[in-house]
Amino acid sequence: MDLNTVVEIRDARRPAPWRPGDAWLGGGTYLFSEPQPRLRRLVDLSRTGWTPVRRQPDGSLEIAATCTIAQLSRFAQALPAEAAPLFEQCCRAFLASFKIWNMATVGGNLCNALPAGPMTSLTSALDGACLLIAQDGARRRVKVADFVTGAGRKVLAEGELLRSVTLPARALGCRTAFRQASLYGLGRSGVLVIGALDPVDGSLAVTVTAATVRPVRLWFPLPPTAGALRSALGSAVADGEWFDDIHGLPEWRRHMTFRYAEEIRRELGGATR
Repeated sequence: MDLNTVVEIRDARRPAPWRPGDAWLGGGTYLFSEPQPRLRRLVDLSRTGWTPVRRQPDGSLEIAATCTIAQLSRFAQALPAEAAPLFEQCCRAFLASFKIWNMATVGGNLCNALPAGPMTSLTSALDGACLLIAQDGARRRVKVADFVTGAGRKVLAEGELLRSVTLPARALGCRTAFRQASLYGLGRSGVLVIGALDPVDGSLAVTVTAATVRPVRLWFPLPPTAGALRSALGSAVADGEWFDDIHGLPEWRRHMTFRYAEEIRRELGGATR
């Protein structure tokens, strides 16, 4: 896509006042996929030199916003953690070519805030937290589950930058279960449900994305009964929060979410009655 309204590309390493029409440029797979008539200047993050993924001394994992899907996939293949398979499952949920994998970034996928964004699925399921940096340098942390507030909506203020996402060490030690549904063999996710069982205290987190306009993460101190899980899901997702588009009707998404959540409950927590 030729962005003919853009008149300047600025290197993010050289600070300058933020102005209307500015946008952060990561991999560009979204920005260059369709017209962006409001944009006048792109602030390029590709030369920042941020380490794509690194293990912190406390065992947590910091994923830079500029980390590509290909880099994350390669890193996870050698990650000595119980939750490591979940990374590849979510990367594969892109159903994208190698060209997209080598350009699309974790931060871009989160900031697009699309219900089917698999990096939102991965990082919210593993209790990730976003590091946000304002134009004045002020920093704040927001849970991924709270970062995306609706289809295409997030908590970013004007000019605020998503610097990284940190996954806690404890979440990386969780046993996980993954379920995904699409209307087509190579279609966009219509439903994506992830379970994470904590080996320390036996708690279970069930995270719903793609089916809902925002991530919905439910936490249970112990694996719930089938009835308790259904009740919690019914209470957590309002009728208007089931996503409705060409990739699936709300009724189908709701049905599949409840079905997959129960499968995950049985897989991770046993068929508790």
